[in-house]
Amino acid sequence: MSFTAPVFAQLGGGDMLSTFLPIIAIMAIFYFLMIRPQQKKMKAHKAMVEAIGKGDKIVTSSGFYGTVAKSEEDGLTIEIAEGVKVKMLRDAVSQVIEKK
Repeated sequence: MSFTAPVFAQLGGGDMLSTFLPIIAIMAIFYFLMIRPQQKKMKAHKAMVEAIGKGDKIVTSSGFYGTVAKSEEDGLTIEIAEGVKVKMLRDAVSQVIEKK
């Protein structure tokens, strides 16, 4: 005697597509509402950070306002007050206020 026959009768004959369709739909919705926008935001931030040059006015992720005094490959030297220069990573830039 098989116990699986009544279970398949209750599930609609065991159609695999109808069983996994809601899971696939949830994954697609999750991708388009969460993952894809985050990837776009990261791509835009990377382009902004790569375009920073000497003389640009920026805001760091810690909230400091400053002017880029020197631009290097991996970091920036920013002037946060007259005569006060700080070296920091490029990724710590939150936004560019004014391009030179």
